[in-house]
Amino acid sequence: MGESLDVTFFGVRGSTPCPCDDNRRYGGNTSCVVLDVPGGEPIIFDLGTGLRFYGVDERCGSGPFRATALVSHLHWDHVQGLPFFTPLHCPDTRLDVFGPGEEGSTLEQSFDMFMTPPFFPICYRELVGRVSLNDAPEGGFDVGSARVTARPVPHVGRTLGYRVDWNGISVAYISDHQQPIDDPTRVDNQVLALADGVDLLIHDAQFTPEEFAERPHWGHCTVDYAIEVAHQAGVGELVLFHHDPAHDDDHIDRLLAEARDRSVGLDVGHVSAAVEGRTISLVPSDDTLAASAPR
Repeated sequence: MGESLDVTFFGVRGSTPCPCDDNRRYGGNTSCVVLDVPGGEPIIFDLGTGLRFYGVDERCGSGPFRATALVSHLHWDHVQGLPFFTPLHCPDTRLDVFGPGEEGSTLEQSFDMFMTPPFFPICYRELVGRVSLNDAPEGGFDVGSARVTARPVPHVGRTLGYRVDWNGISVAYISDHQQPIDDPTRVDNQVLALADGVDLLIHDAQFTPEEFAERPHWGHCTVDYAIEVAHQAGVGELVLFHHDPAHDDDHIDRLLAEARDRSVGLDVGHVSAAVEGRTISLVPSDDTLAASAPR
């Protein structure tokens, strides 16, 4: 068995952090998922409040920290963790951030607007470690031995989904995805290109059908639609992500059970729900999938 690409969840919620007893099993931090690439630097999907907990995790180590972050979009729940990432207290830290520029402004200019007094005590340039902010290039780019592909995803405001390919293993991250209102089987071609045949798809699953009917323009989708995307793309495993802050652990348990029932007979591999602290290990030698915790 060869080296594994490890995918660890540090933040799994959407919209706002919601730490409380009823959310303890799945977790209450907002979006942050880390890919540990063998022989290379980590790749971080989104900079939500889960980033703080990654910063104090032993995986960050005690020496100089180098990583690449792929930001899906600039809503608060996906960027709030940056100033609280403790490795940035070290002058030798380097964090290269890629994300969507807004119309008329670059990613760097956007960060200048929201991480600045009086909204935050300092601007990002005053962090001790070095943060570089880059508009994600269209198409693909390399991060060490991994290949990253960025494509636009339907949401509210400019939003990107990402695909990472390494040594025959592929992971797609589509955290916020507007479900079509008129046709629950129509999937955007850019989304299908990102998810096509991936071993692991991490996908928005914020709403129940009733909640989507009440909030059809909020930029998210139902669990059923996440399964539809996974079915059309032919993925190996689907991880339900961006849990609604109003959904407690028991609610997510029910949604997961319903999702697994719905996936029976479809071209969808294992279905799970994102859990903070869980690691999924993807092994290229025999294309097996193993998790650090029982499913």
